[in-house]
Amino acid sequence: MTNTHLSEQRAGQTCFARSYAKINLTLDVLRRRSDGFHELLTIMQTIDLYDTICVTAIAEDAVRLTCSRPELNGDDNLVVRAIQALRQRLALPYGFEVELYKQIPVAAGLGGGSSNAATVLTLLQRAWQLPISAEELHEIAAALGSDVPFFLEGGLAYCEGRGEVITPLTPHWPASMRWLLLLKPAISVSTASVFRNLTPDDYCDGSWSRKLRTALEQQTPVRPEDLHNSLQRGVLEQYPEVARAREEMLRAGAPHVYLSGSGPTLFTAFTTLDPAVRVQHQLREAGYEVYLTRAIHPQHEDISFFSS
Repeated sequence: MTNTHLSEQRAGQTCFARSYAKINLTLDVLRRRSDGFHELLTIMQTIDLYDTICVTAIAEDAVRLTCSRPELNGDDNLVVRAIQALRQRLALPYGFEVELYKQIPVAAGLGGGSSNAATVLTLLQRAWQLPISAEELHEIAAALGSDVPFFLEGGLAYCEGRGEVITPLTPHWPASMRWLLLLKPAISVSTASVFRNLTPDDYCDGSWSRKLRTALEQQTPVRPEDLHNSLQRGVLEQYPEVARAREEMLRAGAPHVYLSGSGPTLFTAFTTLDPAVRVQHQLREAGYEVYLTRAIHPQHEDISFFSS
């Protein structure tokens, strides 16, 4: 089937998919690399907090994005860049309209933009049966951003390099972390600034991530104190709002509180629902943006198809 025939047959087809957020259970910063990036070891997990993406094929040489957050519209959005990269790679003679309904907080350390980009890549590949290999898709994803390759599959994974070298882990989720409570302070954090302000004491040898990987693979008990984030100290020092929010979570009854990614989102884990709900209500009454969620392992059937 030629690309031209594909355009004629598929124009007007619409697909929906969920685009899930993530948290970092560990984030070990090993060193600064010669290319300016940092060498990382991290264990990431997708969670049941998601954006919704609707993509429609159009018989035009264009990619158009409409987002529920208008400030995210534009050609610099990772969704547009991802689709354009795929169209260029395959010389597609048709375009796409994208509608993006945002529920994942923006610039929050939850990977929303990276997840959106990876979701449209996999959606287009499968829905339009595009002739591109998993390796080529990973290459496009890695060029878009360090977290994008992880979201091609999601779930639970051990990530190396800049985060783009992915080893899926068997999803044996610890009972001690059955419920996840997230708090997003009402600020944005500059990831570049956070990494620039790392001190020698913030670097580590990766043992936190390796130990947690072993525990998850062997299904041995995982304690909240087994988690770690090399960026947390610096973020708490640079952003007093995040430090205050962390103290509020602890006072409300959160057993341990960790930063996800470069923040500012903080998370805590509970074994049972009741204490999680109590802490959630208390933090909402204090005016915080709070989400109660769980770990999730996305499946391919999350895509829904409609025809014009």
